[in-house]
Amino acid sequence: MALNLMTLVNHAPLSSSRQLFHGVSPKPTSISFSHSSSSSSLQGFGTQIATQRNHPLSNQQTEAVRHLTGSLITNEGLRFAVVVARFNEIVTRPLLDGALETFKRYSVKEEDVDVVWVPGSFEIGVVADRLGKSRKYHAVICIGAVIRGDTTHYDAVANSAASGVLSASLNSGVPCIFGVLTCENMEQAMDRAGGKSGNKGAEAALTAIEMASLFEHHLK
Repeated sequence: MALNLMTLVNHAPLSSSRQLFHGVSPKPTSISFSHSSSSSSLQGFGTQIATQRNHPLSNQQTEAVRHLTGSLITNEGLRFAVVVARFNEIVTRPLLDGALETFKRYSVKEEDVDVVWVPGSFEIGVVADRLGKSRKYHAVICIGAVIRGDTTHYDAVANSAASGVLSASLNSGVPCIFGVLTCENMEQAMDRAGGKSGNKGAEAALTAIEMASLFEHHLK
């Protein structure tokens, strides 16, 4: 069905035409719109959009995303070092036991684990750095306990221990796992050394196995 505008223009009042065109009478013009063709073109346009949404362009390829993670099972041949602070040994000894027990549970051989004792948490970083640079180990666990006292000594040792372990890891390229407890009192420390809060030494061993596996099998 076509809509013809010429009839509307011809039958419009002259005064109305003059008001609209400032005294100039326009020539009749015929403009037709086909209802059928218009709806057909709109329908085709919508179909085209739907098709593009449902079927992406062939040159837009989606590549599979790789997820790399360490394994707690594939640990054959991995070697570990554990640096333990002797200060607050009542806390660090059960942390070490928890780490060694976890290694055994996950089939890490005893001959693949070396334990190095140092005087305190402050000395852990430099030893971890040396062990990492020796290239004998795939991961180094750092175990210590810093308990707040009445002086600011706690803040200095805790910060130095954390930055020392981080620096050792970055400088050597070997994962150095931070297992140094920083607690307000002895009760908190014992809770984290096998008490009601678990054993942070065991958790450090799990982290060490996973990181060593990640570096050895995916990031070499």
